[in-house]
Amino acid sequence: MSTYSEAVGEKLNGLLEKTYDAEKGFKKAAANTEHTYLKSYFEKKAQQRYDFGHELKNEIKSFGQEVDKGDSLTSKVHRTWMDVKALFSSDNDEAMLEEAIRGEKASLDEYNDVLKEHTLPPSTAMILKNQKSSIQSALSTVKRLEDIH
Repeated sequence: MSTYSEAVGEKLNGLLEKTYDAEKGFKKAAANTEHTYLKSYFEKKAQQRYDFGHELKNEIKSFGQEVDKGDSLTSKVHRTWMDVKALFSSDNDEAMLEEAIRGEKASLDEYNDVLKEHTLPPSTAMILKNQKSSIQSALSTVKRLEDIH
């Protein structure tokens, strides 16, 4: 039987924070490219992560847990690094695509970690599996974009 433990709540809140971070990173990438398709792609990814965040918040709240809000130090460093790369890179779009790939891989690792919890309620596991699937698809897309760029 699944139970919603405090540990699961903490892991989901960690995932939620990383989701906010990804949303901000994609917004920043969209703002730093002049390429119309990439701008649109990054904006769509930012909106997707916004939607993921709301799903996670609702799930956390539905089990009576507190929702943490914040901005991790890791994400601030990542976005700063994207800014530095954009300033000094001769190919800003390629650098941002590389960072997007790195970020998506890190997201998949986070999802895999939370999905290992044996006490996940079925509704939580389903949300996480669906979001993870979307991230895997996005990773394939961004890799193709990097290859053709």
